[in-house]
Amino acid sequence: MELKRIVIFTGGRLGKWALNIIEDGDLLIGADAGALFLAENGYEPNISLGDFDSVTQGQLAFIREMSDETLDYDPIDKDYTDTELAWRLALSRNPQQIIMVGALGTRFDHSLANVHLLRMAQQQGISAAIIDEHNCIQLASTGILNVLNKGYTYISLLPLTEQVTGITLTGFQYPLQEATLEIGQSLGISNKLLGEQGSIELRDGLLLVIGSRD
Repeated sequence: MELKRIVIFTGGRLGKWALNIIEDGDLLIGADAGALFLAENGYEPNISLGDFDSVTQGQLAFIREMSDETLDYDPIDKDYTDTELAWRLALSRNPQQIIMVGALGTRFDHSLANVHLLRMAQQQGISAAIIDEHNCIQLASTGILNVLNKGYTYISLLPLTEQVTGITLTGFQYPLQEATLEIGQSLGISNKLLGEQGSIELRDGLLLVIGSRD
């Protein structure tokens, strides 16, 4: 049976809002403190992984008890962050969609690196998003991305590649037709959907699509 959705909880900003993202049938992956968050809220991670340097030995024992499987990594002898390890594991399961929460927080370097992980999912043809209490971040590439109105006040477009060409927006307050966006421009910031759905079409490049609310 095809795996529909994987939800990754990692160790950035988390709260009760994040639990509302979980749906029946989700495969849950907890990375380091993200696994503890799931366990402490009564959820049993299907897989917990990381170097677990953000939890105590007692908390780690609790994570092991609550998890179907626990994967340990040496904190020094590893090439990737715990979040990327979880992301790569999720990609290897080839689900229809990956959602990651707790990927944004006070460490901007980690937050930006986590946003860049979206490209790996795009290259594999897997729908993916990073969600926190105020934002939903997706990545659009050649073709059409349909954007549903999920209560975000603004929809902003930011190039992930140096240039994104052929951008056409339908169903937005500020439409674009065959537009080009380059890194450093703010032209795509704070647009709005006019109704329940809009579409973003582009010819070339990678475009971050960010729904946000204050």
